[in-house]
Amino acid sequence: MATRIRLQRRGRKGYAFYSIVIADVRAPRDGKFTEKIGTYNPNTNPATVDLNFDRALYWVETGAQPTDTVRNILSDEGVMLMKHLRGGVKKGAFDEATAQSKFEAWKQEKENKTAAITGKLAEAKKSLAAARLEAEKAANAKVAEKVAEKKAAAAAAKAEAEAAAAAEAAATEEAPAAEEAAEAPAEA
Repeated sequence: MATRIRLQRRGRKGYAFYSIVIADVRAPRDGKFTEKIGTYNPNTNPATVDLNFDRALYWVETGAQPTDTVRNILSDEGVMLMKHLRGGVKKGAFDEATAQSKFEAWKQEKENKTAAITGKLAEAKKSLAAARLEAEKAANAKVAEKVAEKKAAAAAAKAEAEAAAAAEAAATEEAPAAEEAAEAPAEA
């Protein structure tokens, strides 16, 4: 039986989520499989891989052929490197302890790179949020200036209207008094 390590699609439309499975070559993509060895979620940044390392290594050493995408995932997780190192141990190029130390060094380097990338992403996100905050503050300041101008214009118009009303009221009070003053000398 020819076996493949491949992805089995799960999730919903527009949001693919995959299971990493061992299946017969003739089985349909989402059909019957021998064993599920992990999951792959490409929707996160960076992509999330949950893999049973020992079982994946077993199947690769047994002869199961991974698809191109799964080969990339297994290489990224270190399964292919460990297979290569174990092949070197079998040939007598180096011993098991050296192989394990090489693998641990590779794993540590990969974790450092991942941490650096995650740190850069977090820093970029933080600076973007700070830039948005500054832009929002500037927009709020402009709106506050416009509101203050409108209030000042409204207050000036109200004061002008009150002054005009007071002047009109004073003029109407002076007019009857002037008429009375003009009538009073005429009677005398």
